[in-house]
Amino acid sequence: MFGRSRPSWAWLLGGLAALVAAMVLGVAAGAASITPLDIAGALLAPVWPGMESPLDDRQAAVLVELRLPRVVLGAMVGGLLACAGAAYQGVFRNPLADPYLLGAASGGGLGATLVIAFGGDVFDSPRALVPVAAFLGALLGVAAAYALGHSTARGGTASLVLAGVAVSSFLSAVQTLLQQMRIEELQRIYAWVLGGLGRSGWDDIVMVTPYAVAAMVVLLGCGYLLDMLALGDEKAVSLGLNATAVRLIVISAASLATAAAVAVSGLIGFVGIVVPHIVRRLVGTGYRMILPMSLLVGGAFLVLVDIVARTVIAPAELPLGVVTAFLGAPFFIIVLRGTRDRSM
Repeated sequence: MFGRSRPSWAWLLGGLAALVAAMVLGVAAGAASITPLDIAGALLAPVWPGMESPLDDRQAAVLVELRLPRVVLGAMVGGLLACAGAAYQGVFRNPLADPYLLGAASGGGLGATLVIAFGGDVFDSPRALVPVAAFLGALLGVAAAYALGHSTARGGTASLVLAGVAVSSFLSAVQTLLQQMRIEELQRIYAWVLGGLGRSGWDDIVMVTPYAVAAMVVLLGCGYLLDMLALGDEKAVSLGLNATAVRLIVISAASLATAAAVAVSGLIGFVGIVVPHIVRRLVGTGYRMILPMSLLVGGAFLVLVDIVARTVIAPAELPLGVVTAFLGAPFFIIVLRGTRDRSM
């Protein structure tokens, strides 16, 4: 009855296997040699009687304090951005909807910048407020882009994308102005804007997990409702769906997911458009499969991107946003051309 989804558990297990493989590769990659067997031994040693860790103290510190939190956070951020992108595409019924293009990421970035630049003057612990400020900024960005796009050309694909670009540019300009006003914080904010996981630690994971879990519980529970929305508002309403309420819930949850990702990783574009399109080619058009698969594949995707970012010009490190832009911009042009061809 609803969107076509090829079965199901095999794809989910495949996505989970891809995520685990990417995370093992991500933990193993780096200057200090740690093999996948070493990783397994080190993780099992504390709980397996009589088993000793194969790692020396230096390798164990690199594994536990640096690589594991970085890879776990990369998987979380990639999954959140990809799942949010898939949800935006479903609720707007627009294949070009994406947290970055819709103003959610730039709005979240502006909210986080406000807290980073000025929060210390007002609050004792401004860092804990970053996800909240990013969430409010993301909601503001999406609402502005949607309202502007809907007021012109009846909310078509091109008008929504142009509105999102305009809103993102404006919010980014405000963000730049704030950075210049707090020049002493400029380097820290600039590094954060380009996106990266270089300073990630377990405290970042603890801080963002409640927001990420809340957003994912709502989004993964809305797959059936998004499949109903895909039938069109008139038919969905005839089946008893409150389309307005569903859109509000999904947009809020997707914005929270975007904000949680932005708060700990900075601005990383194109994950929310590249991954859902790949997943849709694999599993079909049903959101009951697209959303969980985007979560798994998005996590694997960003872990692999992070490996490229920290190894391609080692010992220097590329910002993640630069790598995803190299990959995502050509992909976006292909999707845009496909959308135009179908509309002709």
